[in-house]
Formats: sequence, C-alpha cells, structure tokens
Amino acid sequence: QERFVESGGALVQSGGSLRLSCTGTGVMWRFYGLAWYRQVPGSEREWVAQIHNGGETWYTESSRGRFTISKNDDQKTLFLEMNSLKPEDTAVYYCNMRNPPFVPWGQGTQVTVTS
Repeated sequence: QERFVESGGALVQSGGSLRLSCTGTGVMWRFYGLAWYRQVPGSEREWVAQIHNGGETWYTESSRGRFTISKNDDQKTLFLEMNSLKPEDTAVYYCNMRNPPFVPWGQGTQVTVTS
C-alpha cells in the first residue's frame, strides 16, 4: 500500500530551523516529482516546495531562500530544511506527489513557530 510518513515537526521560536523528513512506502519513488505541502485549520492545503524526478526544485515566494527540499532516492526519503522560520509558517506539513493522483494523505507533522 502506498503511503508517506512525515516526521520532524516541533515547536520552535521565530528565526529557528527545522528539518522535516518523509519516508515513502510502496511508492514508485523514482518516477514522479514530490512536494511538501502545509495546511492550517480553515485553509486549503498549499504546496511549499517541489522536487522533480530529475532533481529540479521549485519554491513558492514564501519559501524561496528559507526552505530547501531534497531527497534520498535509495532511502525513499524526502527532506525539507526550513530556516529563518516565521510564525506564519505554523501549519501541519505533509509530503505527497507533485501532481495528482495523490497517495492517500498521511497524518503530517506539526510545525509551530512562536514569536
């Protein structure tokens, strides 16, 4: 069964850093682009960083320069290095395919940034 498991979220102060991890099980890892998403209550889930299967990366205006997405294909693990965190980065972070069809969404990992 295809699934992703996210980890690494925590409570941090503004300006701090975190590294999120996402491990894929049963996912055809090498053939699809992947992405990190985040969601706050009452809002739609939004992507924050993408990595194409060739390694090209894309960021939103909010995440560019502060977040870095990377992956280890052998370990089927996706990473999100987050620096200079801001309170507005507070959300549940998820990983999934870059484009539909999506793997069933995991539980995500909570990132809370205090001012």
